Amino acid sequence: MSNFTRVLSRLEEYPSFEEMADLIRDEHPSCRLSIEEGDEDEWEILLLSGEDNLEIALVERNSVYSGSLGQDEIADFLEDLQGCKPQSGVEWLRDYLATVKTIYTFQPLHGADTEEGSSALHGLRSALWERGESIIQADNEGFTNEEGFHIVWQFSDSVSGPWNMGVFRDGIWHQFKMDLGDPDHRAAFLRGEVPADIFGIQLSGSRD
Repeated sequence: MSNFTRVLSRLEEYPSFEEMADLIRDEHPSCRLSIEEGDEDEWEILLLSGEDNLEIALVERNSVYSGSLGQDEIADFLEDLQGCKPQSGVEWLRDYLATVKTIYTFQPLHGADTEEGSSALHGLRSALWERGESIIQADNEGFTNEEGFHIVWQFSDSVSGPWNMGVFRDGIWHQFKMDLGDPDHRAAFLRGEVPADIFGIQLSGSRD
């Protein structure tokens, strides 16, 4: 099974259970959502399941406020950033985490390994992220910016393959695709630079 992933949102408002259940019914009719904890107005944990009640994922919602589990999660993220690079991405992320109001945690279960389960899980996570003012975190990978580009290196040393990355310089995101296993690409990213042989760079504002 895959690692936990999270949508970290600056928005306190969250979609209703009915809205999310309708999305699953419309786009993944073989799957369904049910409430594990909470109620339709204030759901806390949802279960995404597929055919024959195969469990795909749990979705947990935690608000971030003083003394909350969400606040503890943010503190853990900040601690994990110690020693991470590039420094510019870490600094941007620390400022961003201080403004997060809601954390949606996705725990994949056995059904997430099926094609339909994986697609439904991705669709649900994307729907929450695309509401705006949100970034994504994945265990053993790290964090994205609001446009979905990876900004801090938390991969294992053995990782390889193409990946969408972003470095923050002079208030601008420089976004590109690099080879995670290329030592020159990796070294440049860790310095907060675009690899020298990368073309087609996409620039964006800071969006903070």
